[in-house]
Amino acid sequence: MSTNISKQKREDLLAKIKEIRTFISNAPQDENTGNLLSYLSDLEKDVNGKKYGLVFEEHREEIDEVLDTHTPVLTEDRDLFIDNGGQMNFLIEGDNLASLKLLEKTHKGKIDLIYIDPPYNTGNKDFIYDDCYVDKVDSFKHSKWLSFMRKRLYIAKSLLSENGAIFINIDDKEHSQLKLLCDDIFGESNFMTSIPWHNRTSMQNDTDISVNHEYILVYAKYKRQDNRRLKDSNKEIWNNLKGFTFIPKETDKSKFSNPDNDPRGLWKADPFDAPNIRPNLTYPITNPVTGEQYLPPRGRHWRISKEKFADAYANNRIVFGKNGTGRPQMKIFYNEVNYKGSVPDTWFDAHIFSTSTQGKKELLKILPNTKQIFSTPKPIGLYVELLKLTAKSNATILDFFAGSGTTGHAVMKLNAEGDGNRKFILCTNNENNICRDVTYERIKRVIDKENYAASLKYYKVDYIPITDRMYYEYADELLLHIRELVELENGINFTGNSEIAIVLTEEELDEFITNTDSFVKCRKLYMGHDVLPTEEQEKKLQAHDIEISIIPDYYYRDLQED
Repeated sequence: MSTNISKQKREDLLAKIKEIRTFISNAPQDENTGNLLSYLSDLEKDVNGKKYGLVFEEHREEIDEVLDTHTPVLTEDRDLFIDNGGQMNFLIEGDNLASLKLLEKTHKGKIDLIYIDPPYNTGNKDFIYDDCYVDKVDSFKHSKWLSFMRKRLYIAKSLLSENGAIFINIDDKEHSQLKLLCDDIFGESNFMTSIPWHNRTSMQNDTDISVNHEYILVYAKYKRQDNRRLKDSNKEIWNNLKGFTFIPKETDKSKFSNPDNDPRGLWKADPFDAPNIRPNLTYPITNPVTGEQYLPPRGRHWRISKEKFADAYANNRIVFGKNGTGRPQMKIFYNEVNYKGSVPDTWFDAHIFSTSTQGKKELLKILPNTKQIFSTPKPIGLYVELLKLTAKSNATILDFFAGSGTTGHAVMKLNAEGDGNRKFILCTNNENNICRDVTYERIKRVIDKENYAASLKYYKVDYIPITDRMYYEYADELLLHIRELVELENGINFTGNSEIAIVLTEEELDEFITNTDSFVKCRKLYMGHDVLPTEEQEKKLQAHDIEISIIPDYYYRDLQED
């Protein structure tokens, strides 16, 4: 990213670039002048760069070098397949940048919710860059971390659906930098909130002040502009409207009572005033007991007109405090607002959303030998409550810093509680066998213990060299890994499933059609994009009412070729 410079200096530099370009354009044209014009274009782009926001130096990682010369592919470890019905979920072992590039092929615009808990860059051996821990004295520690995050968040944005959102756990060390980075990537207009999570209840007395919170930054792919609130006028279409908004919380029935035995049932008293000044909604209201007159508080107005107030009062919809001697309030009945729910607030209290300490206890109960591996796993309660506010019952949820697997655990738990069919994709590296021995093992054990209706495929990221090769020269190698991409995109399992099949060559199609058993039972066939059925084969497929799904051609090449 370019360095921030003043407006005047920017304009002066652009004027000089224009003069130089004019001079070069009028000179005899050769290879050198062409190169100079190209350099000027790069310089102009740099000068026209960032006018406000975050400035940092880009850093290349080892994975960048690998991806320059290789294309990532997926290989299934079939010995780790978990088949327990329900939704098909996926765990991908490998560098998450490579995993995200594969997900660009299968899930672009399809992810409903991304929840990540990246390294906080504390300097306490929590962030590894090119196989080395970034410590507190590294002068490029912020720059390395931001460069690392930027590459991944750019891809993450492309994966989100138009109603999707991303939630990012972070603490004070990088909160301000991450906010500016996300403003740049997702757009400041799509910033939803920064949630303070009350993550500990004990006091830390060995510091200047006890820090008892972290943050969860929330950005929408597209923030919903209209109909953000669920109400009578939009309740039939609200779930299908474009853009992300929070799902209302279940209305807290405990806040309602019926002290006057109102036949309409439980109610609560809400303020009778609303923001802004509206002269037609500004009038005196007299307390019938005390005779005191009330006007709206400064800068506000009453909620309804004088005429409607009279009707509401006659209909026993107005109260004047608990004892009848206060300001006017409006009765809100539970039955009237229950379907809408309540707007969530930004304070995630530890007593509701749980604590970091609870997260440690939960993980150690499942995997007793992980104490030294994960010092700050997130609690199940935090993730479940977040999912309730954000993830519809059929949502696809991605976590590409999966760590101890809390996201997957929470998805399964919430599905079991509410008959949901959410599904998850988890990505993590296998440093110290974390993916196999922690992430996978946790998912396996909770499925076994709780008998969750959930299945899991375990994929590993491999690499195929592409240097100095056109895509058709390594297409046969990619062909060996297409099956995994099709399974990942469609949430299916070809192994042992007679109702679906895949053919990637014309030879495989011949074999499929001549195999009576598999052919008769099949209901959907995934076919390679360059497989050309004969007229006779097409007639047979149609006669058996087999649905054909053509595998995209970009499955067969590296996306860098686009």
